[in-house]
Amino acid sequence: MLNAQPAKPTLVIVSPALASANNGNWQTAKRYRQLLKAHFRVRLVSEWNGAQSDDVLIALHARRSFSSIAAWHAVHGAQDLVVVLTGTDLYRDIQHDSQAQQSLEFASHLVVLQSMGLDELPAPFKAKTSVLLQSTTPRVTLPKTKRCIRVVMVGHLREEKSPRTFFEAAALLAQQRDIYLQHIGAEHDQVLASMAHQTAALYPQYQFNGVLTYSETRRQIQRSHVLVHTSVMEGGAHVIMEAVCSGVPVIASRIPGNMGMLGEDYAGLFPVGDAKALADMLLRFRYDTEFEQLLKKQCALRAPLFSAEHEQKGLLTIVQSVMSAHHLA
Repeated sequence: MLNAQPAKPTLVIVSPALASANNGNWQTAKRYRQLLKAHFRVRLVSEWNGAQSDDVLIALHARRSFSSIAAWHAVHGAQDLVVVLTGTDLYRDIQHDSQAQQSLEFASHLVVLQSMGLDELPAPFKAKTSVLLQSTTPRVTLPKTKRCIRVVMVGHLREEKSPRTFFEAAALLAQQRDIYLQHIGAEHDQVLASMAHQTAALYPQYQFNGVLTYSETRRQIQRSHVLVHTSVMEGGAHVIMEAVCSGVPVIASRIPGNMGMLGEDYAGLFPVGDAKALADMLLRFRYDTEFEQLLKKQCALRAPLFSAEHEQKGLLTIVQSVMSAHHLA
């Protein structure tokens, strides 16, 4: 009689945003499930239901997942509790939100999604924090026309994404017939949505597509010459690595979340909220071949950091370390 295989431990991933949100948190949760399913029985939920059979909890978002984090801590203490910090956690909530601060205390282990995220944490928490870069599947670099450049911005209409910077850049480039601006994102804020539609009506080279499926968004990134990312705060933007892993260079706001992914010396960074600097950089990208090639080269050097193997190894190391910690205690 064959010996029965021991049951896999059960791991639950809490993501306040599930499939319907189609945002970065959901993509992270779905990817973690894929990377861990060979080693664990994985459940993906928006809120932990208190199941006693769960061995490990990974919570995405310190503030928004607080109820699940607190419920787990009430039963298990810090044991086997991993909290992944998002951009709004790092660059806003942990400064003044008591629940986000409590989540830092409760966690056995913290995760930030790019190297500069560590700088935002109070000193006592750094020792229990890992940097875990996210991953995406590489895509073929598609041939591009030389008659014009296609610029794509991917970001839901929220103030944190600073879409106004892109709208203002469109106005500044109104006479530039060989630079086409495409904007993909859901209309989360009606004021910003109205501005997007107004910009499209005023400036024909700006096109607002609204929300697209994940696969179609990736196709649009592949077809573009450059991706623009204007955010005010980011934990580690998926669209940046999706562009980089499609051979598409990036022009991004100079914020820690973007520098942590692209490198502090990346040449395609502009001051946050500065539409004139963005427009000037797009003009330079259009007409300065050396600048275009520099951005492509710098992005190509970053691409290996965003491999699934790299992320899976780091994720398994974190989970195994928190599980072994209480067995050794």
